[in-house]
Amino acid sequence: MKQLLANRPWFALGAAFLGGALAVGLVWASVSIARPAPAATVAEPTAGASPVPSPSATAAQQDSVRPQPGAGCPRATIDVVSADELSSALIDAAPGDVIGLADGNYQGNFVATTSGTVDEPITLCGGTDSVLDGGDPMNGYVMHLDGAQYWNLVGFSVTNGQKGVMADGTVGSTIRALTVSTIGDEAIHLRRFSTDNTVADNIVFDTGLRKPKFGEGVYIGTADSNWCDISGCQPDRSDRNTVTGNSFSQTTSEAVDVKEGTSNGIVSHNTFDGSALSEADSWVDIKGNGWVIDSNTGTNSLRDGFQTHEILDGWGTDNIFRNNTAAVNGPGFGYSMTPELSNIVECNNTATGAAEGVMNVTCRAS
Repeated sequence: MKQLLANRPWFALGAAFLGGALAVGLVWASVSIARPAPAATVAEPTAGASPVPSPSATAAQQDSVRPQPGAGCPRATIDVVSADELSSALIDAAPGDVIGLADGNYQGNFVATTSGTVDEPITLCGGTDSVLDGGDPMNGYVMHLDGAQYWNLVGFSVTNGQKGVMADGTVGSTIRALTVSTIGDEAIHLRRFSTDNTVADNIVFDTGLRKPKFGEGVYIGTADSNWCDISGCQPDRSDRNTVTGNSFSQTTSEAVDVKEGTSNGIVSHNTFDGSALSEADSWVDIKGNGWVIDSNTGTNSLRDGFQTHEILDGWGTDNIFRNNTAAVNGPGFGYSMTPELSNIVECNNTATGAAEGVMNVTCRAS
């Protein structure tokens, strides 16, 4: 063989070349096996822009590309991912529609004027990362139900407006599980004969950034000084509204302010932290008639925990306080009826840290 190689130099050269090629091939094969495949790059959708599906995709595939609203929302009939889409959906809404908000920032002031029905309300729903942003706590209503009845506003966040959610003339609507913060005046306001509505399970904080004296968490009705502007010079009978299960903190005025002219509502199972109060001296002030204030818990007030006031003759009476807990840590009462009239404070209410005592009236058995 040595003789053959010596006599055939071309044969030796070919063998060497073939062996080297085989070695290189094995090296590249091992590198290819050891190296993981590159990860696919997926663009994160935002509320300002939606992914563009392939022109050949089916309608169902195209819908699946769009971001979906929060898991707690009912199945959407209309999905929106931008402020323009939201505005259009509110204009075109019809009874039974469910408008689903994808996560993202929706810049603007949004208005609904179309009504649902008792059997087919209109729903606007999203997760807490779906943020309606008014852009300026000095101006505008972030979300306005303007004569729109039978709506459900559920789950999303509202921020940066003079008012967070304004309801004018709404009936049978629900404002539930919203996060409302960084607001110039009040967070949620029901007025102009808004009746039979529920404000439930919302988180409200950081109000009164424009004018602290208007920094309520929930405001029901209209002060008598504004009746001629808002309710045709008549009492604003925003009646039978329920405020329940909400959490209030960093409000500069009352967490719940119920105005003269309103009747027969409920304030129940809310929690209040009055540490930021500067323009009110209680968590709850009832100036209407026939309200039930039940099973609320408050801490830290400038003066009293719960109050009534008679702003006009015939108003601020027939209200019932029961099962409330007041850790006042202030110079007043847990429960102050001004005057007593026909208001009832049941003996199952408690108060601590109230310098003047539990209440300024004699309690009644439940």
